[in-house]
Amino acid sequence: MSGRLAGKRALVTGAAQGIGAAIARALVAEGARVLLTDLNGEGAAEQARTLSAEFGADAAISCRHDVTSEADWTAALALAQSAMGGLSVLVNNAGIGLGGTLETTSMEHWHRAFSVNVDSVFLGCKLALPLLRDSQPASIINMSSIAGIIAGAGMLPYNASKAAVWMMSKSIALECARSGWDIRCNSVHPAFVDTPILDAFRPHQKDHAETVGKLGAQVPLKRVGLPSEIAAGVVYLASDESRFMTGAELKLDGGISAG
Repeated sequence: MSGRLAGKRALVTGAAQGIGAAIARALVAEGARVLLTDLNGEGAAEQARTLSAEFGADAAISCRHDVTSEADWTAALALAQSAMGGLSVLVNNAGIGLGGTLETTSMEHWHRAFSVNVDSVFLGCKLALPLLRDSQPASIINMSSIAGIIAGAGMLPYNASKAAVWMMSKSIALECARSGWDIRCNSVHPAFVDTPILDAFRPHQKDHAETVGKLGAQVPLKRVGLPSEIAAGVVYLASDESRFMTGAELKLDGGISAG
């Protein structure tokens, strides 16, 4: 790798598997030190051990992290400060794929979607801001979805929560810019990506391969995305190559939003 992220210190939520694990690997491979966090603490720890064995003992650390908990955020950020010396990249990747229609979505279901997908991003950005200010140039990368831009029937909580992440990212970007801070904030909008969360979109399908095939048929490129392809976009947003990009949305959707 080219070392595009040498000297960067990053925190990636939801890093025990899927897109989060791929992002953590890509950041470490480009020279960043990474704190992997996840509600599945052991899963995050296993990913960190693997990365450290491959890239060096200081490459990755981990902690258990409920992203809806302010106390857990405070603890994770304190670890970033003590173990890595600060934070220059925040990747709010953790999320859940909850579907439902207007009639079938309960308030409990609605609040759960917003707690994990939206409140966590607000908490992370708010609480990490002092560390990011101390490590400028810095970058906040919030994982939204193409479903936050293009709605679909039966995905009301997911559509609404991911749209909130999109607009929150723009607002944070403008706040940072107008405050004179060199802190960028952008959102990433994948379409279907081959991770376990896909099964939430077609719960009636019993076979993951069948789910991947049928969802891929809806994409102009005729396939679903790979976690590594989303991670490549995050690497760009984390790097100084993107210092003139803020308040923007990076669509990695195989062409879905083009037509």
